[in-house]
Amino acid sequence: MKKPLLALLLALALILCACGGGPAGVPETTAGTETAGEDSLIVTFLDVGQADCALVESGGEYLLIDGGNRADSDLVVSFLEQQGVEELTAVVCTHAHEDHVGGLPAVLAVYPTGAVYAPTRTYSSQVFDDFVYYTDQQGLEITIPSPGDRWSLGAAEVTVLGPVQSYAETNDTSLVLRVELGDTAFLFTGDMETTAEGDLLDYWESEPELLRADVLKVGHHGSDTSTGYRLLYQVEPEYAVISVGAGNSYGHPQEAPLSRLEQAGVMVLRTDELGTIQAVSDGKTVTFTWDNQSARPETPETAGEEFYIGNINSHKFHTPDCPNLPAEQNRVEFSSYQEAIDQGYSPCGNCLG
Repeated sequence: MKKPLLALLLALALILCACGGGPAGVPETTAGTETAGEDSLIVTFLDVGQADCALVESGGEYLLIDGGNRADSDLVVSFLEQQGVEELTAVVCTHAHEDHVGGLPAVLAVYPTGAVYAPTRTYSSQVFDDFVYYTDQQGLEITIPSPGDRWSLGAAEVTVLGPVQSYAETNDTSLVLRVELGDTAFLFTGDMETTAEGDLLDYWESEPELLRADVLKVGHHGSDTSTGYRLLYQVEPEYAVISVGAGNSYGHPQEAPLSRLEQAGVMVLRTDELGTIQAVSDGKTVTFTWDNQSARPETPETAGEEFYIGNINSHKFHTPDCPNLPAEQNRVEFSSYQEAIDQGYSPCGNCLG
């Protein structure tokens, strides 16, 4: 059972004293209020500003992926309380940056947890030390999973896809998870950037079906360093969720990844516009609700438009799903086949014949 309210208050007081508390309460919303049936899957992307936090539920079992910033601790714990969570099957810290691990110490201080996953057990920050401390307090050790590891969550299945290599860049160490129920799937990429995306795609080349997903949690809050063409055209998402803060200083989400998502025909749902976003799957279809009922997702206007990608070195041009696409920095886009020809490019023999 969940620890007493006194423990909750003490834990939050200890964790939040250095930052003056977090957002006041949980937003009143039509999202995040359903309970998953035995054969359904509910994924709630909490509006934690310029940070990430998602609660996944199936058959009364719960998985928390990231916890926002330290200042989001009371919001995250209050949301779990509101959902009637008594314990967590697993807690995942995709990587060690504060905007992903910050709220997890408060969660672990209050909620009994079956397992804790992260790509590392050590990182030089106080908030990550707190994450390790409260994991220890539960008598647990942080598990560093390997690609291909799986576990069940109610009727759903969680598969670890990455990272597939070691990286010096913390964003690229992000744990990549696929959550599947029936014919539907969600892909969580943390802050993985295009270098790690390419390695991931190469690693799973013989099992491309493991990368397909209906819903993509966009990497790195919509930064141009993530969500490359190759990833998009392998995953083939119908929906993309961007967890991002309104008016953030990074300019996220940036125009280039939004353009790539639009060209791929993907509907974009953003927490800075919609608030907390909830997706419900019955194993066949995925439906969404969100806080801000006056806002609507960004429907792609150019879905199905013809476009090609040229290699500025070889002067070949390709379809967006060609396996021989050049590196991001060597690409140029053409809006039509004829435009590419007019610019002196010749078609790729592999994808265009």
